[in-house]
Amino acid sequence: MSIRASFPCLAPRTLAALALSVAGCGGDPLPPDADATDAAVGDAALDAAPDAPRDVGPPHEPRPFTPTPETIAYCGARDDVAIEARITEILGALTLREKLDMMAGSTAPAIDGTWFVPGSPRLGVNGLHMLDGPRGVSAFGGAEATAFPVAMMRGATWDPALEERVGHAMATEHRSVGADVILAPTINLLRHPRWGRAQETYSEDTHHMGAIALAFVRGVQDEGVLASVKHYAVNSIEDTRHDVNVTIDERTLRELYLPHFRRVVVEGHVASVMSAYNQVNGSYCDVSTHLLSDILREDWGFAGFVESDWVYGTHGHASAVLAGLDIEMPVASQFRRLPAALGRGELSEHDIDTSVRRILRAQLCFGLDEMPRAPGERRDDPSQRETPAHLALAREVARRGIVLLRNETPSGASAPALPIEADASIVLLGRNVDVESIGDEGSSRVEPTDVITALEGITTRFGAARVTHLGGSTLDAAAEATVRASDVVVIVTGLQAEDEGEGDIGAGDRDSLALPADELALIASVAAMHDRVIVIVEAGAAVLTAPFDDAVEGLLFAFYPGSEGGTAIAEILAGDASPSGRLPFSIPVAEGDLPPFDSVSLEVTYGFFHGYRHLQHESTAPAHAFGEGLAYTTFTLSDLALSDTTVAPGEPVEITVRVTNTGARAGRETVQLYVAPIGSSVERAPQDLRAFAQIDLEPGASGTVTLPLDTDDLAYWNVEADAFEVEPIDYELRIGRSSEDIADAATLSIR
Repeated sequence: MSIRASFPCLAPRTLAALALSVAGCGGDPLPPDADATDAAVGDAALDAAPDAPRDVGPPHEPRPFTPTPETIAYCGARDDVAIEARITEILGALTLREKLDMMAGSTAPAIDGTWFVPGSPRLGVNGLHMLDGPRGVSAFGGAEATAFPVAMMRGATWDPALEERVGHAMATEHRSVGADVILAPTINLLRHPRWGRAQETYSEDTHHMGAIALAFVRGVQDEGVLASVKHYAVNSIEDTRHDVNVTIDERTLRELYLPHFRRVVVEGHVASVMSAYNQVNGSYCDVSTHLLSDILREDWGFAGFVESDWVYGTHGHASAVLAGLDIEMPVASQFRRLPAALGRGELSEHDIDTSVRRILRAQLCFGLDEMPRAPGERRDDPSQRETPAHLALAREVARRGIVLLRNETPSGASAPALPIEADASIVLLGRNVDVESIGDEGSSRVEPTDVITALEGITTRFGAARVTHLGGSTLDAAAEATVRASDVVVIVTGLQAEDEGEGDIGAGDRDSLALPADELALIASVAAMHDRVIVIVEAGAAVLTAPFDDAVEGLLFAFYPGSEGGTAIAEILAGDASPSGRLPFSIPVAEGDLPPFDSVSLEVTYGFFHGYRHLQHESTAPAHAFGEGLAYTTFTLSDLALSDTTVAPGEPVEITVRVTNTGARAGRETVQLYVAPIGSSVERAPQDLRAFAQIDLEPGASGTVTLPLDTDDLAYWNVEADAFEVEPIDYELRIGRSSEDIADAATLSIR
């Protein structure tokens, strides 16, 4: 059942829809399958003895907890032993009502800038203040903030250190509105670019995703703000997200859809995890013992709390708690039934303690108790948002994330189409040239004070006298004459918020990978009348470029570039910086080259291959490859060397390669390591990304890049052993500039 079907008063495609679904349509409703009598009986039982931890029986004694290596790591430099002892004391002092209150949000719409989960002020526990944040402070908080480029563009930088800086900045801005939990990053694998929330994630590849996500989590949590990684798991369809059941085999789940989650849990000690709406193998994620307990907690040792996705993300009460769900958001709908379930013996107060301990651990390990806060106190410090430093960072990320895919030399010219000379006359066209193109209207929406459009950025950089903007998608005779007389034509096209976004409160999934027909016609007509045409595509993920690839001289992918996007685009066009972005996804020649995308059926199956792995498995060439990106200079890769050529499973290997800038401009190269198993006993991908690194070089300079390889990353999931296994075989290590552009290779033997 969709949110809109349950609440007829829900206004479609509005930012307030999520809050309206609860607040404006009748308070905090129970889902249709909930037993309202259970909730009433449970509330009456608690009301009869509101300050007692239970109605009958001996006093409840919380079980002591012995810290584990995972809880110690989760708490970082803080005294884990003392914290766990304090949690035990708090559990003994809390009433049952207080414990249950801590297990659900208390505000249907965001109040005073955040979604609030109660604490216990009398015991020095402030509670949690959550707010969405995949690209900055969510507009749900009601404050203006820096709109950073969408996560997919940040993934295109291939620079974890830069993303860590973004994490620091976003944490600072969230804290300025009183939030101490960022509902980010979104790290669902991009299985298909038609997914409406593709822009919110980083990549189609699990290794690349994990590296960038880990950096963001570290940046956020270094500031004392909790990161909540989402949506766990196998969530990559919007239109049916509340009901769809994804069938997936265990090997595909473990090798592709979970490693990046594991990395932020095990290496990043992420504070919390948000469960997904969808079902996986017949079980909703919030009641999946396999996902929440067997894998997340037992296999990975996750020590934090799990909260549900909003409104219709909880599908059980006792069953959800026992599976591993700790907090229902944004209010208690299913969890209102917990008192009655306790009375029936479906779970015990010790089970409640387990969840509350995880909730308290997160607050105490991040020092939230050290920042006193009165109930209902609003915090707002605008001076920490849209600072010059944060805007400069947003501009840097946009500049670094723009991907140059084509740069041909026009007929009769002596140099490539880009960069554009300072004295060139420029005609600007396209549906996005004068649009504040910052992305989806859903929960990730940010309201900046100002957005620099491509028109504004290019006009400022080149001067109003040299720039002509022609509106519309068709050209009359006068417009055609203006185009022909110009030195260069720039068409800023792509998608907008009305084309893709979050389900229910945004546009949902895309209908196709094609650009709008009138934009394609515009590109074709201009390309026929001018020999120096630059197309800039703005979108969350891949669009089909094959219809115009060979017709235009320049092609850039600019995603949704944020508050400062127009300036960044102008800087790249002018050559103030050499492009260094690399695609975090594949662009196919035709949509049929990718696995099917089904956003209608309620039963779908996810296979072992997608993205570049699928294209290579099918021997299908992409229009533009995963990892691809040009610069205003050229590079060569040479002198590939391995620290060892034969190692045991689990032993590390270092790969070094010499990079030389063979062009006339400074630039940054991204060296990528792909690994191909030779003679595996199971079906494997032709190759998988397993490391990458970047280097900045002046013209003519050379440098050495080192890529560490963890040979455990070469493992496959052995379904019979129910464990990962590194096969003792040979592996070809391939060094290249993209998944299709391999410069050299060497063989590593695992014995």
